[in-house]
Amino acid sequence: MPEHKSGFVAIVGRPNVGKSTLLNRIVGQKIAIMSDKAQTTRNKIQGVYTTPEAQLIFIDTPGIHKPKHRLGDFMVEAAYSALKEVDAVLFMISADQKRGRGDDFIIERLKNVHSPVYLIINKIDKIHPDELLGIIEDYSTQMPFAQVIPISATEGNNVERLMDVLVSEMPEGPQYFPDDQVTDHPEYFIVSELIREKVLFLTRDEVPHSVAVVVDSMKRNENDKIHIQATIIVERDSQKGIIIGKGGKMLKQVGTKARKDIENLLGDKVFLELWVKVQKDWRDKKVYLQDFGYRKDEY
Repeated sequence: MPEHKSGFVAIVGRPNVGKSTLLNRIVGQKIAIMSDKAQTTRNKIQGVYTTPEAQLIFIDTPGIHKPKHRLGDFMVEAAYSALKEVDAVLFMISADQKRGRGDDFIIERLKNVHSPVYLIINKIDKIHPDELLGIIEDYSTQMPFAQVIPISATEGNNVERLMDVLVSEMPEGPQYFPDDQVTDHPEYFIVSELIREKVLFLTRDEVPHSVAVVVDSMKRNENDKIHIQATIIVERDSQKGIIIGKGGKMLKQVGTKARKDIENLLGDKVFLELWVKVQKDWRDKKVYLQDFGYRKDEY
């Protein structure tokens, strides 16, 4: 059986070259983003493309733009740190716009990226096919690209080929997200996984894997922190005691470690509140399983 492949892909390009149009086409629906502030997100997961053979996670790098001030400077740095962690970078340009300073600024940065960089020429429906070669030649003199793929995100031309190329280039890896998750709040899923990981790591073998974590709510509070409330669910009182620990010490450690990882994921300050709840033999109860995010094809 062929190995399952998965990986992270960043889409970069100056504003309005069609990044979100492409994303919405790949994922097949309009995608919501948690933060309503422009350019605040760091490795924001924007779209998840899942097939039986592969899963690609598209991350958004905050505007790679020429910074106008110190904060902008900082965000551009964040964008480049995101690029260091991906398996492929799509550098998107618009066929009907001449290469400008904004593009050159991005190219300079992309020269230091170790992952393969693909040049995606969008809006090919807007130009005469004869013009394409000139565009490809112009950009190819600037830096080497793994491949050049002309597409029309609006019309869907060649998008399938782009996906085939990306999937073939991805490393072997697990499926990170449930099949039906295209994004919206994949953060809930990852956040619960991060908390669960810390519980298992800190309690070692004392708490079996029969522990589930449910993120009850996640919203920005008045101090501009993301306030997360989550419940750790175990099957026995003795396990609850272990997770809370003497004077609440263990639960505090779980919270501190998980919070750091969650802050890295969201690129934001987080206030994390954890509770522990006993639900006898929850693994046997189908009703609960739905609540805890385990779908019927997963257990």
